[in-house]
Amino acid sequence: MSTPAHLPLDTLAIHAGADIQKLAARMAQDIFAEIFRQTISAEPAVLGSKVGQLEQQCRNWCQAGSSPEARAARMALLIGGLDQWGLAYSQAFSLTAIPALSALIGALRNGLGPQVDARFQWYFNQIEHIESNAIDFKIALRRSIHLALWHAMAACETPEEARAILQALGGLMLGLDQRMPILGWRLLADALANIQIALLNDSAASDVAQESTQALFESLRHAMPSERYREILAHSGQAVLAWQQAKRTQGI
Repeated sequence: MSTPAHLPLDTLAIHAGADIQKLAARMAQDIFAEIFRQTISAEPAVLGSKVGQLEQQCRNWCQAGSSPEARAARMALLIGGLDQWGLAYSQAFSLTAIPALSALIGALRNGLGPQVDARFQWYFNQIEHIESNAIDFKIALRRSIHLALWHAMAACETPEEARAILQALGGLMLGLDQRMPILGWRLLADALANIQIALLNDSAASDVAQESTQALFESLRHAMPSERYREILAHSGQAVLAWQQAKRTQGI
């Protein structure tokens, strides 16, 4: 990939290293999944209680940071991750809002004092506007979001049902590439590799899954500059080949 010889540093890593960033991405995924599940199945009182429990879980984890800066960085990662999950699912499933998710994020923000909130907002903006900041978090978060939408698309019974999710997933990927012109290729190559691996690893993949995946790749090829797409595809292909080789070595 034709990127600069010296990529900008992740200036947040001093307060939230790679392991913390990846953990934040997993927590955002798990918390969102629980909220989404409860939103569909739980009674309002049960849902409200669950949101309260998740709020405390988030606060406890953030408070475990070793400094005010580390605690603010953790909160910025978690809230940013939850917000992106909500946006992705709202677009994919035509939801106007996910009230329980909004309630959780609002509770987390409202519980911050003015000074702590200002520190949180600074880190949130640093993550949002500087590509290299929290790059491990961004890769892990986008991988899980894109894979979740792909699995939802692959589970559809007809191409028509899959089309709305396909359009949302493609739109998220294109938007990501536009917002991160320097490092976005890493996130997209990682996501496309994991999608290909998921498809190859599913011996019972339906025709809808295969056709929708092909349509996703085709839509990206047509929408992106050809050189950019070829480079992303080359890197994702290398990751898939490495997975296949590892699988053969293990005799799976």
